[in-house]
Amino acid sequence: MNIRIINRSKNALPAYETLHAAGMDLRADLETPVTLQPMERKQVPTGLYMELPEGYEAQIRPRSGLAFKHGIGIVNSPGTIDADYRGEIKVLLINFSDQPFEINSGDRIAQMIVSKHEKVNWLPVEEITETTRGAGGYGHTGVG
Repeated sequence: MNIRIINRSKNALPAYETLHAAGMDLRADLETPVTLQPMERKQVPTGLYMELPEGYEAQIRPRSGLAFKHGIGIVNSPGTIDADYRGEIKVLLINFSDQPFEINSGDRIAQMIVSKHEKVNWLPVEEITETTRGAGGYGHTGVG
């Protein structure tokens, strides 16, 4: 699929790093390095602006390596970019570790997945179909 994008950063466009990758890495676009203190959160700019087609969203997700090695996550994970948003893509990072973490321009800070979604039309009814699970919620199955 083709998506219109403006790149005002010094970085290459987001790209798939492996043949079967679902997400494209997003890179920080910074004038100077940014340090995230423990439990601090900051919006990190990417310098990217895009025009998603109607019926699609972009999901911004943490990078597993940053989460595992440094405790860096995304506060509103996954973040959603709607098709009518035209502002700069920024990533809301948080440092869950007990050590400061420095982000430099060009660092891979998140991954983005573009996904099709459906619009819902609600159909009010008095009953819904029964299932074996029924109303069993959190921890209902007793497994893990």
